[in-house]
Amino acid sequence: MKITNRKAPFDYQLLDRFEAGINLLGAEVKAVREGHVDLTGSFVRIINNQAQLVNAKIFPYAFARVDTFDTTRTRKLLLHKKEIISLKSKMDGSSLTFVPVSMYTKHGLIKVELALAKSKKQFEKRESIKKKDINRHIEEELKRR
Repeated sequence: MKITNRKAPFDYQLLDRFEAGINLLGAEVKAVREGHVDLTGSFVRIINNQAQLVNAKIFPYAFARVDTFDTTRTRKLLLHKKEIISLKSKMDGSSLTFVPVSMYTKHGLIKVELALAKSKKQFEKRESIKKKDINRHIEEELKRR
């Protein structure tokens, strides 16, 4: 099971990738294993020397109590202290953001793949759309032959 943030490569230029654990509640773990996660629009913020995942939507598990379930609460990411310090210095030094790229299970544990990213300008996004269209057109031509 792997959930990807399909908007991240379009909106950002992904530079360095990291793997982190995530602190979840019981019903959230079951919902993630079923794939009820939306990572679009989410980002990582470092608060009090702790990495926090903000705006990640984990939709309620079908058999859990819905009244105590908060879909967009901030969740703690499990990173080493040295990693957090180096990431904070990289983010402060330049205009980089820290975005989740995917969420998956590894050996029974839930992991989040994070990337240091630089946001793309509007004209860069248009160029990537043009490249995709050209590649799609070339593939269609090759299939016809």
